[in-house]
Amino acid sequence: MKLTEAKEQFILNWGVLGTQWGINRTMAQIHALLLVSSQPLSADDIMAQLQISRGNTNMNVRELMDWGLAEKILKPGERKEFFTAEKDIWTVAMRIIKERKRREVEPILNVLNQLKDVEGDKNDKEVKMFVDTINDIQKFANQASRGVDGLVKMDEHWFAGTLLKLFK
Repeated sequence: MKLTEAKEQFILNWGVLGTQWGINRTMAQIHALLLVSSQPLSADDIMAQLQISRGNTNMNVRELMDWGLAEKILKPGERKEFFTAEKDIWTVAMRIIKERKRREVEPILNVLNQLKDVEGDKNDKEVKMFVDTINDIQKFANQASRGVDGLVKMDEHWFAGTLLKLFK
């Protein structure tokens, strides 16, 4: 398989995979393109290679930057903005995990906190069942949140420990 064909296959498949992380296919394809590009790309480069509109490009690049998966690069003497992706796949995974927690787990925890204070007779079977169900879901969501926090902290401590070893 030639490099061009391999890159195209990677970009298409990363786009499909990205939908499993909760991002849209085009955003994932732009991310894949930036991942496999040896040089930062301009919006025009991205548009041409993926055959997408300027608006779609700009919106998705901005979202990738919000997720911490891409960054803007300014080149001296160039008026265009260029973009590159984080190349360390472990860092990419940790950023995706943190962002998904922020966007998905934290809002549901807030809703669950509000729902457990339902009005009604606590001895009523329906009220009790509802409150018990919400409490069980909240316990699970809290454990999942703590698990993600532990994974992220473990990664941060590993990095700090490795860095300290390098300076010894």
